[in-house]
Amino acid sequence: MVEQKCVFQDLDGVDPDCWHLTGIEGQLVAYCRLVPPGTKFAEPSIGRVLTTGCARRSGAGRELMRRAVDHASRLWPGRALRIGAQKYLEHFYGEFGFVTASEPYDEDGIPHVEMLRAASATPDAGARSIGQ
Repeated sequence: MVEQKCVFQDLDGVDPDCWHLTGIEGQLVAYCRLVPPGTKFAEPSIGRVLTTGCARRSGAGRELMRRAVDHASRLWPGRALRIGAQKYLEHFYGEFGFVTASEPYDEDGIPHVEMLRAASATPDAGARSIGQ
């Protein structure tokens, strides 16, 4: 939040209903949450995706997304996934089968787009594991 100049509480009350995935290599290096369908979007979603500064360009983010997509596919089989992505990360999320599904919009001063992953899309098989 500080790094992106979004210094305020983002308490939306849905954390207790979500699955939370973490990447830990001696310390927390990556995090996201899986949000049930009908909570943020009609579809299940992956949100609050982050890697810490020390983990960037290590593959931790790709591994986190690979695991998030795999886990969401097991939790909600046959369902598409929707995310609200920072626009500059469209290509990154595209590697996991997400395609842009909205016009850009502003969220906290940062351009975002909604992206949708069809239920049949396959994640990036080449992602490496956290800790390898």
